[in-house]
Amino acid sequence: MSTKFSWELHPLDSVADFGAELNEQLPLLVRKLLTQRGIRSPERAEQFLRPRLADLGDPFDMREMDAAVERIFRAADHGESICIYGDYDVDGVSSVTLLHTILTAYGLRPACFIPVRTREGYGLSEEGIRRAIGKCGCKPSLIITVDCGTSSVDEVAYLNSIGTDVIILDHHESSTRGRPPAVAVVNAKLENNSPLTYLCSAGVVFKLAHAMLKRRRLPDFDLRNYLDIVAIATVADIVPLVQENRLLTRHGLRVMARGGNTGLQALNEVTGLRNSPNASHISFRIGPRLNAAGRMDSPCDALELLMTNDSTRALQLAQCLEAHNRARQQEEEKIRAEATHMLESQFNPATDRVIVLGSRTWHPGVVGIVASLLMRRYHKPTFIISLDETGLGKGSGRSIPGVSLVQAIHACADTLVSGGGHDMAAGLVIREEMIDAFRAAFDAYVEAHTNEEQLKPKLKIDAEVTLAELTLELLDSYELLEPFGNSNPQPIFMSRRVMLTDAPRHIQGNHLKLSLRQGNHECDAMYFNGGSVHLPDPPWDIAFTIDRNVWRGRTTLSMSIQDIRPAAPVPQA
Repeated sequence: MSTKFSWELHPLDSVADFGAELNEQLPLLVRKLLTQRGIRSPERAEQFLRPRLADLGDPFDMREMDAAVERIFRAADHGESICIYGDYDVDGVSSVTLLHTILTAYGLRPACFIPVRTREGYGLSEEGIRRAIGKCGCKPSLIITVDCGTSSVDEVAYLNSIGTDVIILDHHESSTRGRPPAVAVVNAKLENNSPLTYLCSAGVVFKLAHAMLKRRRLPDFDLRNYLDIVAIATVADIVPLVQENRLLTRHGLRVMARGGNTGLQALNEVTGLRNSPNASHISFRIGPRLNAAGRMDSPCDALELLMTNDSTRALQLAQCLEAHNRARQQEEEKIRAEATHMLESQFNPATDRVIVLGSRTWHPGVVGIVASLLMRRYHKPTFIISLDETGLGKGSGRSIPGVSLVQAIHACADTLVSGGGHDMAAGLVIREEMIDAFRAAFDAYVEAHTNEEQLKPKLKIDAEVTLAELTLELLDSYELLEPFGNSNPQPIFMSRRVMLTDAPRHIQGNHLKLSLRQGNHECDAMYFNGGSVHLPDPPWDIAFTIDRNVWRGRTTLSMSIQDIRPAAPVPQA
């Protein structure tokens, strides 16, 4: 058996000198990992390992922030009607929640509107605007969009024509038509050389709140208490966990650990999250459940959960989200099975560079998850499309490193109705009869912009370690590197010539528990979804990540297997 991955061990000629104090405090392995991340001075290491909120930049450095703050304070001073218009994913509902909180603190009473995916679709739309105004009870004098609006030139112009001002707080790419005619568009991606393009929309809202508080202080309002909302949005939206994003997420996780948002506490209870939360818990437990409401039905349950202070109601809503998530999982498995069956008859992994599939029976709220699953399984840029009864399809795409979906959509525009998003995750609208043409054009784009080496799946190994090095003392320093995520990935380690001490045990269906030994040292490891993998005969080389596990008051170091290969000859020094 040969692994599907090509293992690449990170080359490291030397380890940076972090000064006598840090060199003594940090194990060699942690200093290696810092060096690999481009951190080579004591000052940068201290900022990275112990980020301080005092290091946050001036929010008024963001272009058009002044105009946004001035217009909101004018609305507060004159008691104007305001509507917050958001998106239905975690970043959207988190942004609406945080913005509603800060506006309320200044005496405003904003209405909140989030479109339903299957009815109004993404972003500002004619139907969405009509329903948002209806919810307000009267035409608002100001609409603030969060996590959408940057490309809504016509919609903003329409709102202006009926006497409604617009502020846009967003992080998406602009359209080729340029800036919408809004009072303010606070979006670092519309600036030249802004250092804040990594922010998600909740991060932009946090910056707005910070700016408002700098301009008009509120003695009884502490913005730090709401960093858990920023953290879940930042992690769930898979934006880079660097610089201020990493700082906000680190402190947001601390807020969660000591309580924080009432709805998040209820969601933690329903999901059985008892330990101090980390970014992985947001990615795999909290985020999917908050997203499930908008995917399967209406995002209102997720929004109400984050906005309620009633613990009883929060628990009811958390249970509703759990039910939505189970329905999402069932729909996801159905689509995955059908898509896999379609691939068996029409896809050649050796020659086809992309995956593009569509069906009239697939739920539009789940296609993005299936696209992600198939992308990881086949290591191909993937679009999965849900078609309605008229043959109009809405698709979600996920990509591999080196293939920009945004650029691909631009290159294939003549086969699409519309499309946009990010390099690694994007959406499109397409007619059913154009799917084959789009697939061919997309494949041609990937062929022209990549080489064969880029299309091979690689497993990047950060460091080689022995099982003897994996101690709780190591974890204490290792955890200073968290939170892990996009652009600050969780390190992957490898150990050579590892033996089994017992037969692999199947856990909860498709997972394996492995008892391992290397020399005189033994440990257990989990191989999630490893039940269907054909394991080679030991000895093995193993690739894995490490975490802290607390169970019934006992703390252990846990290993999660990423890949297994037959043991290669030990390299000679």
